[in-house]
Amino acid sequence: MGRTRISKEVCRKWDWRSPNGQWKDIAARDMLRGLDKAGEINLPPPLTATRRAGQKHRCKLLEHNTDPVHSPLSELLPIRMETVNSGVLLDEFKSYIAQYHYLGFDMAMGENMKYIARDSFGRPLACLLFGSAAWSCTDRDRFIGWDKEHRARNLPLLTNQMRFLVFPWVRVPCLASHVLALTSRRIVEDWEGKYGHGLAALETFVETSRFHGTCYKAANWICVGKTSGRGRDGGHHNAILPVKDIYIYPLGKDYRERLRGEVQGGAAKPAHSSLAIVEK
Repeated sequence: MGRTRISKEVCRKWDWRSPNGQWKDIAARDMLRGLDKAGEINLPPPLTATRRAGQKHRCKLLEHNTDPVHSPLSELLPIRMETVNSGVLLDEFKSYIAQYHYLGFDMAMGENMKYIARDSFGRPLACLLFGSAAWSCTDRDRFIGWDKEHRARNLPLLTNQMRFLVFPWVRVPCLASHVLALTSRRIVEDWEGKYGHGLAALETFVETSRFHGTCYKAANWICVGKTSGRGRDGGHHNAILPVKDIYIYPLGKDYRERLRGEVQGGAAKPAHSSLAIVEK
C-alpha cells in the first residue's frame, strides 16, 4: 500500500469527510506524515518526490498583456469577480501570483477559494486567494472570545485571505477596497456551493513594514491586534517572521456568536490543525 491508498483507507475507516461529503484525503495524509515524522508510525517511502519544507510550488509562468490601466474606477465598472478552479484559468492565476506577489504562489491546503477580478472590458486587474484560517493567533482569538475547544470546532467558519494582488501595471484609485467589498458579498455563497458550509468572517495579516492596510480600512475590515511573528504553527519561542496587523471582516452581525458556537449557521466539522496557517 502506498501513502495515498493508506490515507484513503483511514478516511473510509473513520468516515472522515468534509461538510460536502468528500473524503478528507489530504488532511489524512498530512496527519499520517506528522505521525511518521514523530516516530509513532512507519509509512512506506513516497512513490513520487515531495517538496522540501519551505520549498515553493513551481508554476508555469505565462506571457500576458501588461499595458497600463490608469483610469478612474467608474470607467471600468462593473468589476466582475471570476472564480478559479482548474484548467487554463488556474494556470493564469498561479502565474500572476508567482510573478507579482512578494510571497509568490504556494499551494493552498484544505478548503480554499480563488478569484480573478476583471473590468468591464475583460482585462484582469487583481487576484485573491483564500485558504485555511490561522490555527492559533492570540489577539484574534481574544477578540473573538475563543477557547481552544470552540476554536478547533468552528475554525472552518473563518477563512484567511492568503494573497491579495493588484497588478503592478494597474493604477486605479479605490479599486482594491472595491474588490474586497465585491468579494465579501459573494464568498459565503461560493463557499457553501463548494464545501457545503458557510462562513462567519474573513481574516488577513498585513505586513506593516510593507503596507499600511489602507484598502482594508476603507472596506471596513477591523484591525484586532498584531501577530507574534512565531511562524506557521506558533511553536517557536522567539519571533522568526515579520510582525503583521490582524484584520477581521464580519460576515454577519452574529459572527462572534457563530464562531463561538453559540448560534447555528453553516456549522462545519472540526478543522485539522496541521492544515491551517498562522501567518500569511
